Amino acid sequence: MYTIDSGPFTLACHPQTQSQSIREIDVVLEEAKSGSLMLTFCLAGDISGLSIPESRSPRRAENLWRHTCFEAFVMEGEGPEYREFNFSPSGEWAVYDFRNYRNGGVLENDLAPGIVVHKTMDRLELGAEIGQALLPQGRPLRLGLSAVVEDAAGILSYWALRHPPGKPDFHHTDAFALQLGKL
Repeated sequence: MYTIDSGPFTLACHPQTQSQSIREIDVVLEEAKSGSLMLTFCLAGDISGLSIPESRSPRRAENLWRHTCFEAFVMEGEGPEYREFNFSPSGEWAVYDFRNYRNGGVLENDLAPGIVVHKTMDRLELGAEIGQALLPQGRPLRLGLSAVVEDAAGILSYWALRHPPGKPDFHHTDAFALQLGKL
């Protein structure tokens, strides 16, 4: 069991990648009885001004971050190992395992995260479940929550709990801004 402040946690837009269509992106965290981590990303704004991938059959896919997708980075303690989870509004997903900063690759597994998407004119909500077996087993866990959002013109904006100095970099240890303790 984790000690979780469910939030919501508000993501900040990187100052070099502003978006006129997005008012805010919030994330709510919960722990399921099974030990899974439940994340709900809530994007509020002019959804018609964004490029949102169409719904597809759930499957593993590469390069989801090149379009609108929501992400969670999970590190045990001070790392340096961490996992990256990508969730697309299309229902596609990816999981990566890193030994240290950007040194890793696809985590081969059959444990697809559950993804549920709801969309209205002014809101895009994506719920994702990360099964306990996909989470690092030690405690505490540090999380980096982020989003890449593509507008209708194909321009990307980058959102995170915390941005390190310089260009957008969700892999940087400064981006792992949220700590989950153990009960």
